[in-house]
Amino acid sequence: MGGTWWWVGFCAFVAVMLALDLGIFQRKAHEVRFKEALTWTIVWVLLALGFAGLVYHQRGAEDALQFVTGYLVEESLSVDNLFVFLLIFSYFKVPPVQQHRVLFWGVLGALVLRGVFIAAGVALVHRFHWVIFVFGGFLVIAGIKLFFHKEEEQDLSKNIILRWLKRLIPITHEYFGEHFFVKTDADGQVKHDGGAEAGLPSLKLLATPLFATLVVVEASDVIFAFDSIPAILAISTDTFIVYTSNIFAIMGLRSLYFCLAGVMNLFRFLKYGLAIILTFIGVKMLIQDYYKIPTLWSLAAVGGILFVSIVVSLLWAPRTGNEAPTARN
Repeated sequence: MGGTWWWVGFCAFVAVMLALDLGIFQRKAHEVRFKEALTWTIVWVLLALGFAGLVYHQRGAEDALQFVTGYLVEESLSVDNLFVFLLIFSYFKVPPVQQHRVLFWGVLGALVLRGVFIAAGVALVHRFHWVIFVFGGFLVIAGIKLFFHKEEEQDLSKNIILRWLKRLIPITHEYFGEHFFVKTDADGQVKHDGGAEAGLPSLKLLATPLFATLVVVEASDVIFAFDSIPAILAISTDTFIVYTSNIFAIMGLRSLYFCLAGVMNLFRFLKYGLAIILTFIGVKMLIQDYYKIPTLWSLAAVGGILFVSIVVSLLWAPRTGNEAPTARN
């Protein structure tokens, strides 16, 4: 498993799911409600578990455990992305009906970018063993910084990617439905959303706030990849296992966002759990030449830490829901 046909089959599966999502289930833009989001979250978890069963059947228990552990690590670290998504959507005032579209195309970009990062990371680890210790030290430092990081509201107007985008292409002040771009005539009037009408030459191309939102979402995923990719390389250096566990976590992230968007302020202790997970994985990488922590122990540790942080968050939930969305640097 992991040969050419397995790669082709997995990529075909992802393509079919994306086509079903955009072409059928989201053919008509609508606000994703909790029930729909919860259903899709359960579906993606079941699909991931089903794939783990396939890995077990084809490659044995150890690879299946590596997949499940990697999936759980990526899913838990991806939860931190949800706070950033909420911040970005709030800043750009993205209409709820268009938020799924942004996340859909964001996931599509992540499929490519994560593939490049994973291939590069695995190649580095296989070629230069000492890179493992660099990744391990980086994760320990990242975990400690996250644990002691003081949460504060982030000002996206100072975001370097957004400032660069504004210099590259003009951005409209209003939304034009689901369109990322619009074209204007000589008077600056929008003649046709998304393109010029027949016989009407386009004079100026403008991006909408929806496109700006997408660019910032993609940039945030790149930043988070610097934590998540080294973390999963501590679990496995098998490119197929690493990539598939990443993609299952990312694909389920959209529905999870709509499940938790209204209650994210309840998980105020989650960041401490994520910090401990990052530190634990970093230590695992640093000591692996002297003692290799069994995959089952790693799975139990990650799952236990995540469970405790969620339970503690719910037991000591804030009394009000007015906390501003925050993001880690």
